[in-house]
Amino acid sequence: MSADTRPPGHEGMPDWLAELPERAARVPEHEFSRFLAHEHSDAKESAVLILFGPGPSAGPGHGAPGAPGAGPEGVELVVTERAHTMRSHAGQAAFPGGRREPQDRDLIATALREAEEEIGLVPASVEVVTTLPVLHLPVSDHDVLPVVGWWREPGPVGVRDPAEVERVVQVGLPHLLDPAHRFSVRHPSGYVGPAFDAHGLVVWGFTAGLLDATLRLAGLDMPWDPSVYRELP
Repeated sequence: MSADTRPPGHEGMPDWLAELPERAARVPEHEFSRFLAHEHSDAKESAVLILFGPGPSAGPGHGAPGAPGAGPEGVELVVTERAHTMRSHAGQAAFPGGRREPQDRDLIATALREAEEEIGLVPASVEVVTTLPVLHLPVSDHDVLPVVGWWREPGPVGVRDPAEVERVVQVGLPHLLDPAHRFSVRHPSGYVGPAFDAHGLVVWGFTAGLLDATLRLAGLDMPWDPSVYRELP
């Protein structure tokens, strides 16, 4: 997609991200089948924000990532480490997000509100690019809508709610995609799945599965060795 044919409002974002809505509309079910929600689920409604934005290597004006044919260079992803006192998924990597509240007009609003409450993100600074299939998180019985956003006006973020967030990590996509930072994990419960090293924060479980599928859908995935394992405590 060239800059001349890019949809209105998508200026400045990488081509692969601008093309994601079209790809998401025809995503094969098997890409997300492990976590697909049941059609008549009574689970609690939730949403998470998969937030991409220009990083320090994007160059003046953050224009570099949006160049035609651009790859992951100059783009960062925002992830959090959940507070170690949480009742579920304590200390694990997660995307900002949470349960839908009555004041939320929809689940996109839920994702943006939760990100504001957790890390101080300004909702107006985010362009919502697309949503992905609703996924079921069995441990907490939540049906989760992944919302993909482009941080068109980046600003400072950090721990806003220490009861929910231990720290915020902004990690470059080239780092995440580097095969040296990808591996499989084994949990004592028997869970086995893909994982990423985000500057010392191990991204695994639901979040890693969702990230892996999103990067693959965007055409950014690189070959890595799933036979390399790390044990989880």
